[in-house]
Amino acid sequence: MKRILIVDDDQYIRDVYREVLEGEKYLVETAIDGQEGLIKAQEGGFDLILLDAMMPKVDGLGVLRGLKENPPKQENKVILLLTNLAHDKVIDEAMQNGAKSYLIKSEMNPDEFLQNIKKFLEPPVESQG
Repeated sequence: MKRILIVDDDQYIRDVYREVLEGEKYLVETAIDGQEGLIKAQEGGFDLILLDAMMPKVDGLGVLRGLKENPPKQENKVILLLTNLAHDKVIDEAMQNGAKSYLIKSEMNPDEFLQNIKKFLEPPVESQG
């Protein structure tokens, strides 16, 4: 079963994403801010971490830097930055600090969110040729 960590200070976002992902039988954990998220991410073993860019205490970049400075006990596979800003230097910095890609929260409904997430969790299907 795939393990996913949602790190977002917005309870509505956490609840919606959790509901959508658990509906697909993913094992979901949440963190209410970057500080809690960093602690959980440093335990490691997540197939995917959804990391909000803007949070109190420790922001998304702070979490990424923290993971770089103090790597997790067990590797995390993919970290995606969640943001509302498409053209932001935060995205560039996040990619340099270990994020694989980013998703723009305001541009996705729950179905689109799930389709995007599955791209990072499901192995690519090889075409029969």
